[in-house]
Amino acid sequence: MIIEHRGYQKQLWGWLSYAFASEVFVIVSLTLFLPICLEQFARDNGYQLPDMTEQCLESTRCVVRIGWMWVDTASFSLYVNSISVALQALTVISMGGIADHPPHRKRLLLSFAFIGATSAILFLLLPSSSSLWLLAAPLAMLANVGFGASVVAMNAYLPTLARESPEVQAKLHDNDDEAPLLPSDDQPNRSRTYDEELSRATARISSFGIALGYAAGITLLVVALFPVTKLRGSTFSLRLSIGLSGIWWALFSIPAALWLPGATGVEQPWSARSEIAASWKRLGGMLHPREIQRLKNTFKYLGAWFLLSDGFTTITSTAILFGKTSLHMQPSALIVVGALTPACGIGGSVVWPMLQRRYGWSNKQILVALVLLVSAVPAYGCLGFLGVFDGERVRFGGLTTVGEMFALAVYFGFVYGAFQGYARALYAELLPAGEEARWYGLYSITDKSSSFVGPLVVGVISDATGNIRYAFFFLVVMIWLAVPLLLSVDVEEGRRDARKYKYGSSQSVDDST
Repeated sequence: MIIEHRGYQKQLWGWLSYAFASEVFVIVSLTLFLPICLEQFARDNGYQLPDMTEQCLESTRCVVRIGWMWVDTASFSLYVNSISVALQALTVISMGGIADHPPHRKRLLLSFAFIGATSAILFLLLPSSSSLWLLAAPLAMLANVGFGASVVAMNAYLPTLARESPEVQAKLHDNDDEAPLLPSDDQPNRSRTYDEELSRATARISSFGIALGYAAGITLLVVALFPVTKLRGSTFSLRLSIGLSGIWWALFSIPAALWLPGATGVEQPWSARSEIAASWKRLGGMLHPREIQRLKNTFKYLGAWFLLSDGFTTITSTAILFGKTSLHMQPSALIVVGALTPACGIGGSVVWPMLQRRYGWSNKQILVALVLLVSAVPAYGCLGFLGVFDGERVRFGGLTTVGEMFALAVYFGFVYGAFQGYARALYAELLPAGEEARWYGLYSITDKSSSFVGPLVVGVISDATGNIRYAFFFLVVMIWLAVPLLLSVDVEEGRRDARKYKYGSSQSVDDST
């Protein structure tokens, strides 16, 4: 179905508005203030080791009693995050089949947005001195689950928005005024032209969404830094920052509620319970060797994404920890680093699509280039060993100064912002039509399931060597391992396989008809 240009623009801005609304929660809360706030909640209610009789002080190691267990206050935040990741994965699997029905997709997106935003806002009403302080844990979990599930529904709109963009529709109807010409294997030139335009449209929309989300996150981060700095990082200032991210999330979801397409006409009867059961059954079927072979390029890409998503995320956390422990950077400096990365990510999200249009690069070519460029960050950190002699550091080179940390934050942000947009866009090209939510759910699960591997290995390396710099070698290897897998993805073949794919069909994987 071709959407009227004005109607299409409204749907596109509805989609972009949700990217603008939800990304603030990631930048402001999920990656910065929420982990610190949870630790502070536990510390405000904990006791000093080893006696566990005196209230915690800022510089002491503390534990807090939860039920019958004593838990380290720092570990409390990590446990909450781990549980929320598991719950998010379970939710994403359960909702996949429902979100693939366009009438229900919008409802799911808005429902989970409401759950996530409300949970973040409720931090404003929960002081750490309250006897109910432990409710901070389920609120954090619900906020994370709400974000992850709503973004899966949001991503499911991306392939359709790209296919229905005016420039792609123009290619579809070039030189054919009587009837639309769908791309097919027996018309390779027309098909290739259509696919190239579709690829560029997908990358452009995805990158623009990333840029808008980063801009929103930076804006609110700057606003939140004033109370955090003035109140010297008090628990209230942290709760205020999280609550503000929830308010922003809810407020800017309104255009998405108004403009994204929803239910039209008479809906077919359905049961949420049966849809959830079917989604779990379908996940097992999707991972059957027969189905993997039929969509081998899609699964190759997921394998590369497993390594890359973990590697890129671990670079961020390791660099911040390295700056704090090895370069002895002040908290204010680390916050500046945290703001520089998404700020430069906006530039990367805008510049790389411009370069793509000018030089005609494919999404895959750009993604491989971005991966290689990012691998230079940990590789540069490895060079620091060349400047170490008897414990003395050189003034510059190998990430041995604070100035280098700021420079690498600019460089990494410029590349990472584009990477996120192109990673999502290339995956969209390899998905069967009408099943986007299921496959973006698997994309999200692959991302989340790998999120513990990198930090775990880095922690083991740090404990074993006493020097977190050794972790940079691991990160270089992890990213480079993904490159051959990414290069092996045949995008054109993957598109053809996705177009003729029908789940559970007996069609031979070698059938080219």
